[in-house]
Amino acid sequence: MTASPFDHPYLSGLLGDEEVSSLFSAAAELEAILAFEVALAKAEAAECVIPAEAAHAIETAAHRFSPDIASLREATARDGVVVPDLVRQLRAVVGEPHGKHVHFGATSQDAIDSGFMLRLARVLPILESRLSALIEDLHRLTADFGQGSLMGRTRMQPAIPILAADRIRTWRQPLERHSARLKAFAHDSLAVQLGGAAGTLDKLGERASSVRAVLARELGLVDVPQWHTQRERIGDLAALLASITGSVGKFGQDIVLMADRGQEIALSGGGGSSAMPHKQNPVAAEVLVTLSRFNAVQLGGLAQAALHEQERSGAAWTLEWLILPQMVMTTSIALRLMKEVTGSITHLGCK
Repeated sequence: MTASPFDHPYLSGLLGDEEVSSLFSAAAELEAILAFEVALAKAEAAECVIPAEAAHAIETAAHRFSPDIASLREATARDGVVVPDLVRQLRAVVGEPHGKHVHFGATSQDAIDSGFMLRLARVLPILESRLSALIEDLHRLTADFGQGSLMGRTRMQPAIPILAADRIRTWRQPLERHSARLKAFAHDSLAVQLGGAAGTLDKLGERASSVRAVLARELGLVDVPQWHTQRERIGDLAALLASITGSVGKFGQDIVLMADRGQEIALSGGGGSSAMPHKQNPVAAEVLVTLSRFNAVQLGGLAQAALHEQERSGAAWTLEWLILPQMVMTTSIALRLMKEVTGSITHLGCK
C-alpha cells in the first residue's frame, strides 16, 4: 500500500486510469490556471480595464512561460496556495510596463476554482462517454441473454424466478439517469469563478459583471456571480459521483454473488490465486464494490467542506483538494472496470 494507488507502479494496473489522471497532474493544474490568467487579461482588455497591449503581452508570456516548480513548492508551503508565487513569476516574465496587469482584480480562489472547472470540462465528457458505452453493453447483454432465467433473491434468499433481462434492467436504468444528470451538470454547473479579494470585485467597479461575462465566454464556462463560499455545485458533483459509483458497485456485487453460485453467469478471464491455481477470481467486479464504498466514505468528507466560513475558508477549501479529485478518479476507474466486466460476460442466466 502507498499514499496513492492511482499512480503506483503496479497497483495502478488495477486502480489506475491514465486518461483521467493526467488531468489531475500538477502540469494540468498550472496549464488551467494560466489559461484563466490569459482569459482574464483578454476580458479586461475587451472591457477597457487594462490596455490591449497588456493582454497581448500576458498571453505571449504565458505561452512561453515555464514556472520554477521548486519555488512554487516553497511558496505554497508558506502561502497555502500556489497562485501568489505563480503570478509573481508570470509578472516577471511579462515584464514592464505590463506585468502589473497580470491577475488584476482577481484572487487566488478565482484562479484555482476556475482552473478546476476547466479540467472538469475535459473530464466529464470522458465519464459521459463511458456511461454511454456501458449502457450499450447492457442493451447487448439483454439482447443476448435477456430471456435466460434467474432466481430472484430478496434479502439474499430465493424469492421467485425472474428473467435475466429484469436484473440487467436494474443495472442499466440508473446509468441512464446518471448520464442525463452528468450532461446537465456539464451544461449548467461548470461555472467561472471571479470575485476578487472578498467576493465583491471591488477593483473592477461598474465593469465587474461585463468582465466576468467575457471571461466566462473566453473559458467556455457558465457565467454566474462569484461562489467563493457557496459550494453547493461542488456538493452536487460529489453526490453525483457517489451515485454513479454506487450503481456500478451494485452491479459488481451482483456479479460476484452470481459467480459464487456457479450456474448463473460465466466470465472470461478472471484473477489467479497464489495458493489455488484452479481459481478464477472475479477481481474487477470485487473492486467495483470497493470503489463504491470508497466514494461513499468520501462524500461525508466533502459535505464537511461545504462549511466555508465568512468570505473565504482555507481549511474547507483545502479539504476539497484532498477529496474531490479522488472521487473523480474513483468514478472514472469504476466505469473503466465495469466495461471490462460487461465485456467478459459469456453466459448469463439459465435456459
